[in-house]
Amino acid sequence: MKPYQHIPILDCGEPLVAIPGEQFALVLPHPYELLGAPYAGRSPFYLREGVLRGLIQAQTYLQEQYPQWQILIFDAYRPIAVQQFMVDYTFMEQVRSQGLDSENLSPSERQEILAQVYQFWAIPSLDPATPPPHATGAAVDVTLVNEAGIAVEMGSPIDEISPRSHPDYFAQSSDRPHQDYHNHRQILAQAMQQAGFAQHPNEWWHFCKGDQMWAWLTHQETAFYGRVE
Repeated sequence: MKPYQHIPILDCGEPLVAIPGEQFALVLPHPYELLGAPYAGRSPFYLREGVLRGLIQAQTYLQEQYPQWQILIFDAYRPIAVQQFMVDYTFMEQVRSQGLDSENLSPSERQEILAQVYQFWAIPSLDPATPPPHATGAAVDVTLVNEAGIAVEMGSPIDEISPRSHPDYFAQSSDRPHQDYHNHRQILAQAMQQAGFAQHPNEWWHFCKGDQMWAWLTHQETAFYGRVE
C-alpha cells in the first residue's frame, strides 16, 4: 500500500459532472481511448462538482496573470478497468524499452518493472478503501496552452516514466530552456494550489483535491471522495 491509502474515506456523495469544453482546452481525441482503453461509454472528462469548481478557480487565477492562457485537460475520471488497461500497457512499454521479452521475464525483472510502473501509476485496486486517485473523480492531469492555443513546453510529456516527470526536476539547472520548463511548471502548480489542489510528488501534471492523496499531502485525517462506480 502507498502511504495515502491508509487514510479513511467518508465520501460526500457529490456527483461526477462534465468538464465544460467551451471553458477549458481538452486533449482530443483522448489518448487512452485511442489505445483502446475500455471506457464503456463513459467520458474521461468528468470530475466531482467541488473539484470542477476548484479547476474553474485555478483557471481564473491563471488568466489574471496570463490572459487567454488555458488549462489543458489531459485526463480526469478514470474507471478501474481503464486503470488496469493502462498499467498493463505501461508495463509492456517498459519491457519493450528495456529490450526484454515479456514471455521470459524473471521474477526479479518483473518486480523491478512493476516498481517502475507503480511509481507513476496507482494500483488498479477494486477495494473501496484503496481506490486509484483518478477513479474518485478528484484527480486531474493538466498542462497549459498559451494564447495561440499551443501547448506550453514543460520539459517532459505527461505520463513519462522518468525522473524528468518530478515537479522540481529542472529547478537547479542553469540551462535557459530548463529554467523555462521549471517556470512553466511553477505557473501551473501555483494556479492549481491556490485553488486548493495538491500536486503528486512524482508528476508535474497530476493534481488532486479531496481524495486520499490530497488528504495525505495536506495532512487531513479523512478524504471525502472515494471511488465512483
